[in-house]
Amino acid sequence: MDPAGALPADSETLLQNFELFDGWEDRYAYLIDLGRKLRPLADEEKTEENKVRGCMSQVWLVRRDDPEGRLRWDGDSDAAIVRGLIAVLQVLYAHKSLAEAREVDVEAFFRRLGLERHLSMNRRNGFFAMVSKLKTFASPS
Repeated sequence: MDPAGALPADSETLLQNFELFDGWEDRYAYLIDLGRKLRPLADEEKTEENKVRGCMSQVWLVRRDDPEGRLRWDGDSDAAIVRGLIAVLQVLYAHKSLAEAREVDVEAFFRRLGLERHLSMNRRNGFFAMVSKLKTFASPS
């Protein structure tokens, strides 16, 4: 499992952690716990420009400058489960160059976690709206 306060080091570790739980109630609890590990955005970052369209919850994603040309960003939401989904995306996109970030197959990983069967259509749509915004962050300027 993850050290306290840290997200899993990579997507395979995240997948292995999800597989430790037998039922979806426990997996949801783990997802919510992942969201608690995120640093909240400052109130001044929760702007219309940073808001993700297509989410039922309030969701904000903020791109960060990175001198090494990697995709760096932070996110926040007013919904615990959505914060967990943001944490999943943080793990998937961690340490990726912009080119690598554009190639991340989020949909395949989403299926491997089994999330497509256990999230409502609205949550799925919101999740992929976040992915779309991240792809925009990774696009050449």
